[in-house]
Amino acid sequence: MPTRPDVVLGVDIGTTATKVVAFDAEGREHASAAAGYPLDEPHPGYAVQDPEAIRRAVAGAVAEVAGAAGDGTAVKGLCFSAAMHTLLAVDESGRPLTPSITWGDTRAAAQAERLRAAPGGLELHRRTGTPLHPMSPLAKLVWFREEDPEVFDAAHRWAGIKEYVVAGLTGEWVVDHSIASATGLLELATLDWDREALELAGVERDRLSRLVPSTHVLTRLTAEAARELGVPPDCPIVVGASDGALASLGVGAVHPGVGACSIGTSGALRVMVEDPAVDPQGRVFCYALTPGRWTVGGAINNGGVVLEWAHDALAPDAEDRAAVLELAAAAPPGSAGLLMLPYLLGERAPHWSPLPRGAYVGLTRAHRREHLVRAAIEGVCLQLALVLESMRAAGVEVREMRATGGFARSGLWRQLLSDVLGMDVGYPQAPEASSFGAALLGMEALGIVASFDVAADLVHIAQVHRPERDAAAVYAELLPIFGDLYDALLPAFRALGRVGGRG
Repeated sequence: MPTRPDVVLGVDIGTTATKVVAFDAEGREHASAAAGYPLDEPHPGYAVQDPEAIRRAVAGAVAEVAGAAGDGTAVKGLCFSAAMHTLLAVDESGRPLTPSITWGDTRAAAQAERLRAAPGGLELHRRTGTPLHPMSPLAKLVWFREEDPEVFDAAHRWAGIKEYVVAGLTGEWVVDHSIASATGLLELATLDWDREALELAGVERDRLSRLVPSTHVLTRLTAEAARELGVPPDCPIVVGASDGALASLGVGAVHPGVGACSIGTSGALRVMVEDPAVDPQGRVFCYALTPGRWTVGGAINNGGVVLEWAHDALAPDAEDRAAVLELAAAAPPGSAGLLMLPYLLGERAPHWSPLPRGAYVGLTRAHRREHLVRAAIEGVCLQLALVLESMRAAGVEVREMRATGGFARSGLWRQLLSDVLGMDVGYPQAPEASSFGAALLGMEALGIVASFDVAADLVHIAQVHRPERDAAAVYAELLPIFGDLYDALLPAFRALGRVGGRG
């Protein structure tokens, strides 16, 4: 009877669900499970979650996978991936004093804009690698200090959701360099808490978790956690890293020059580099992964949500989103001179501001519904192209792209991305990239593989789209016009924000 391989569980704590997948050292999947939880928006600008509901979802999904991996399969460890920029306060016993505040929470917009505009704001971004934006835990901490001092003073510790979950399993409050480098509080050069950032936030280092490498191994679960997860108490827990960095790893984009693109509800471009880098204008982020590996790139707020809006607002009669994309295919590349700024939810990279709003520019009587829909999708890709330009301005080479996400189900959108970026885009067979990346990082930490660089060989590229010359030329001409529109319309964005606030 053949022996069953050992597995590591990649645990990806996402914004709306936790996904757990068991992988072996050859990259084969043996079992998977997912458990969802709600995202609450109790007030305008708030985007919060129940941390205990997330902890229960993680435990339930891990237990399901551990039980389903099969007789004779040894679970050699767990490694965690998690969404960045989360923040919650806990009391001395570790009980939450606040919900888990997600990256999408924008209540700290005024604080972020003030920090960004202050002398030294750009230097703080360059030093920590984290843009000064409402998503940043630094801005959120300033908000609590100014707007909710009672909770701020009562907090024994401030942490992210992964820290809360891991502490519940092991009793240890630790934060990996990857997640910490997305807080705005960590100095990249030293991988230690940044003194000035801590002063701005008004917190001392003993109110934050202990810094550890992403490959740090915790060797003991609590007895209760072991029973809940269905694994032995000595099952190793690898602290892990952020979902963005691990998604790059999970699609095999581990070598310099190979970028990773994802378009789900939002979107992102990232590339791994050997030294930290932020462009002079502070348009990209730089987050740690492991020694000698950093992730440079930018996330955008408006990805698949733009297609969802186009369906609801422009083509409600379309049977589904695939039919909306068919409508877009009837318009030519460039939508006959029509541009859409797709800022339905403000925007992150490369502008890092909650101020912008969506806009159509160039609209004429000749434009029809198909032009408006196509321009919306083109706007998402053009925004990603601005991120790519900013990455290159930071001195980062990007010569190849690998892409994942729900958009990849559309042949039109896949080709459009290649045309707008002006480069080959490959589509890997890696449906759960962050979970796979977490498992590979865990295997390296536990000595099961020599290095997570094996990802480059384990990930199979199923399809490659190459730019179509004529379409790519149209988008190359439109990109600088698109890029200039943000600055041109910024005064209008500010004024509309004031009007909207009164509404």
